[in-house]
Amino acid sequence: MGDLLAIQHADLLENGLLALGFIAQGLFSARFLVQWIVSERAGRSVVPISFWFLSVAGGGLLLLYAVFRRDPVFIAGQAAGLVVYLRNLYLIYKERLRQKAIPTNPRGR
Repeated sequence: MGDLLAIQHADLLENGLLALGFIAQGLFSARFLVQWIVSERAGRSVVPISFWFLSVAGGGLLLLYAVFRRDPVFIAGQAAGLVVYLRNLYLIYKERLRQKAIPTNPRGR
């Protein structure tokens, strides 16, 4: 009976990890779909902020998946990517703060 429960627990854990992996990959892949749609609407190449948020969400979950799988190559790749995605979000935030600090003059002076 104990062996059967252990097998069921292992199967449940494996299925949960697979679900996590597919959800993470779906989020990560969705960023390209979002970028494509926004670019098509604008008629030029655009990288919207949602691209970076999807990158962080998908990359973070893929990193978690890689840690559970104990895959050092996958871990290194996702961790490095997260640094880039978070840095881009920081730069966007910083630029928005800078733009808010610039006084606007409606008379053009």
